[in-house]
Formats: sequence, structure tokens, C-alpha cells
Amino acid sequence: MNLPGWTREPLVHFTVLGAVLYLALTWGGSPPDPSSRVIKVGAAEEQKIAESWTLTMGRAPTDAELDLAVDAYVREEVLYREALRLGFDESDAIVRRRLVSKMDLSASLAAETAEPSDETLRAFLNDNSKLYANEALANASVTLEQEVFSSEASARAALGASAPRGEATSLPGSISDTAMRDVEARFGQQFATALRDFEPGADWQGPLQSGFGWHVVRLTKRDVPKPDFEPLRTRIANDWRTAEIEARKERAYETLRSAYRIDIDR
Repeated sequence: MNLPGWTREPLVHFTVLGAVLYLALTWGGSPPDPSSRVIKVGAAEEQKIAESWTLTMGRAPTDAELDLAVDAYVREEVLYREALRLGFDESDAIVRRRLVSKMDLSASLAAETAEPSDETLRAFLNDNSKLYANEALANASVTLEQEVFSSEASARAALGASAPRGEATSLPGSISDTAMRDVEARFGQQFATALRDFEPGADWQGPLQSGFGWHVVRLTKRDVPKPDFEPLRTRIANDWRTAEIEARKERAYETLRSAYRIDIDR
């Protein structure tokens, strides 16, 4: 069947589509809210559109370009409102997650640019000192005895003795109140790193390996200073900001949730 030429005009298609959409909305249950049919583009909106154009293009738009940008904004707003009216946001998991993310973001936005005082950061450091344990351990001092063996098996066997005797070595058999950086310089990084996992006590522990062989160690004391604030300030500020963002999101959620009645069938 040959249709008249006017049926192929895009304007006709658009008009028919609009009529179908309007009938679907009005006959489907609830008529559209007249107030939601008003799209206001005033001076403030035009300025925002122009600023967005400038940010994207690196220059201010001409009058003709601004008109096109306003038309694009109106088109986006119309389609956005109709999508919400049709419930597309409720049935689309991706849209749903994005809306949830925006709500979280709105709650935490102030924390993103917040500049905490030193007093706030020092309090955060005191309350979360475990976050900076590695830095503190690096500045610790230790008192220990050690014996060296050529094999792991012989070192393990020596652990059963009350006074293990290792092989002759140029390494000192004991050190007292020595900084960990000096321990590392003398015994090697592998030894110093493994020693951090040992707890002070009267028992011999190990074996742990170094470039000299296998060691059994009696770690009798470890003095760990508080983390030094100044070298860690930037990291502490970042950690505080991350924690504050999460706290603000949770507070905002709890406030919003309190306005709902939650019924869960279990």
C-alpha cells in the first residue's frame, strides 16, 4: 500500500509520537502534573549553560551556539522528565545505582574540600594509631640476643635448647636499645622486617633468615615511639577525609531512613 507523502515527514512522526505519549500518560491512570510541564530557562539557567560550554570548549559561546545549547538543555530536560514519569529510573539498575551514588556524593561533598586543623588531625592520629604502626615500628628500638646457624633445620633444632649455641660469626650476640634502622644496617632488611612480627618475651623465637644464615632470637624489649605527626600529616589528612566522608554519608542515610517505616518479611 502506498502511503501519502506527508506521512513520511519527520514532523508528523514527532507529533504522532507526542500524542501517543500523552494518551499513554493520561489514560494510563494519573494525568500529568501541569506544574511539571513548565521548563523555565531564565538568565541564571542560561549562565550555567554558557559556563558549561566555556568549560568544555575553552571559550565563551556565540549567541547562535548558546541558542543551540539551550535547545539541547530543553530537549534533555523534556526527555529526562518523561523518563522519570514512565518509571525508567525504577526499572533500570544502572540508573538506580547512579542516583544512589549521587545521594551519597551530595552528603559527603563538603568533606571532599574540608581542611582539618592540626588539632583535628592529631586527635585522629591518636584515635587511629594502628593505621601508622609500620611507621612507628620503623622508629622503634630493640634489645635482643641472637644466634646464627647455617641451615634452617639446625636453627629449628636449637630452639628446643634453653641456651642455643650457634656458629661462629662476626655479628654481635646481643644488642641493647638499638634503633631498628641500625639493626637493618647490621643484619639486613630481611632480618629487620621479620623481626617486626616477633613479640618481646623470655623465649627464643625463629628461625628467621638473613644474608648471614638462619637466626634464632630472644627479643627482650621493644620501645615503640608514637608516630611522628609532621612527616605523616598529608597521609593523616587524606585518611581523615576518607573517614569523614564515610561518616557523613552514614549520618545522612540514618537521617533519611528515620523518615521511613521499614517492613521486612522474614
